[in-house]
Amino acid sequence: MKIGILGAGPMGATLGTIWARAGHDVTFSYSRRPERLERLAREAGARAGTPAEAVDGADAVLLAVHWSRVEDVLARAGDIAGRVVVNCCVPLDAQDRDLMVGTTTSGAEQLAERLPRARLVAAFNTSPSEALFGVFEARVAAAPRPQLLYYGDDAGAKAVARELIEDVGYEPLDAGALRTARFVEPFAMVTAELAYGQPGGPELVYRFERLGR
Repeated sequence: MKIGILGAGPMGATLGTIWARAGHDVTFSYSRRPERLERLAREAGARAGTPAEAVDGADAVLLAVHWSRVEDVLARAGDIAGRVVVNCCVPLDAQDRDLMVGTTTSGAEQLAERLPRARLVAAFNTSPSEALFGVFEARVAAAPRPQLLYYGDDAGAKAVARELIEDVGYEPLDAGALRTARFVEPFAMVTAELAYGQPGGPELVYRFERLGR
């Protein structure tokens, strides 16, 4: 697949690198430091470009920026109609302490309203980026594979997400409709706290996810 990465932070950089290594045509975009994009592309065997270039002709687009930058990156991406958008953003405030939406909606649902002609599916926001390379490297030998949630309302978009999840080394677990995000996004906050606020870090989250099977 041709995959556009909107966001060169830890999650975008890691998933883009993994998908490039898995054989996909990846374009990294959206960084305050152009040299970072060039380095990512060079090391991953991928390309660097603008958000509009990353989206152009893409079979899938990964939205991987802080919630406060979603509007900006989407404006730069331009027309995203018809694209499969894999969202891993959680609607956190500037301090990453609280969700910006209430219990009757979710960030994923708000994105779907913001992008009515895109094909939105959500995944990867319950796994810390630091754990992904380990999962990818163990994907052949691991048995059983760790599961990873994905959810959305578009069956075709979910099929694309399922393939991308498998390429990372996870077993995809269909969590249902996009409204499932109302429950998954608070859970994502818990995993982030485990990963970055407690002793053990990402390894603790990885064990937590395994226990959740």
